[in-house]
Amino acid sequence: MTNQLDHIVIGATTLEAGGAALEQTLGVTVPNGSKHDAMSTHNRVMQIGNSAFFELIAIDPSAPDPGRARWFSLDNPATKAGLEGGPLPLTWVVNTPDLDSIVAASPIDLGEIVDFRRGDRTWRLTVPRDGSLIMGGLVPHFIEWSPGPHPSSTQADLGVRLKDISVRSKEPEHIAAIFEQLNIAHLAQICVGSSGVSFHLETHSGVFVLGE
Repeated sequence: MTNQLDHIVIGATTLEAGGAALEQTLGVTVPNGSKHDAMSTHNRVMQIGNSAFFELIAIDPSAPDPGRARWFSLDNPATKAGLEGGPLPLTWVVNTPDLDSIVAASPIDLGEIVDFRRGDRTWRLTVPRDGSLIMGGLVPHFIEWSPGPHPSSTQADLGVRLKDISVRSKEPEHIAAIFEQLNIAHLAQICVGSSGVSFHLETHSGVFVLGE
């Protein structure tokens, strides 16, 4: 089974504020993406190489209450407080061809599998019922797309490239064992430190680390 990085998730208080802040650091204006009706969120997206994309996500103020906890901890008071200081990495998402097998084999709870649709395209994603991040964002969410080109193929290529993902934990051996069981050890670097995830992005003006 080949698991690949699908996208990285960066949270913001609003898309406007997040986009403006990223323009200052990355030197690009991340284009508007789409709305997520089931979660009452919306995003901005761009390619970051290797059929993966960058997602800036925020609560959609024009959408009704979704009737459930929003994904990626966006309803969490601590997350909201952290985002007041600017956009922050929330988590990452891995593309898998067999989501059911991943969930069944996982040594930790990845959440429920939720079905989504936009037009003719569908996808399935692991989402904890309480909207929390999986192990605080260290372990990714998993996604399985319906057949067709990856969404990144139609997104803007602004020259930003993801160099690597760094996962920090005070128990790196534990995280490494989970990654091995989920077949994602090749997708991120694990190091000792205060719990968190960071993304190293190559831009036109050099490498920028988001999350450190």
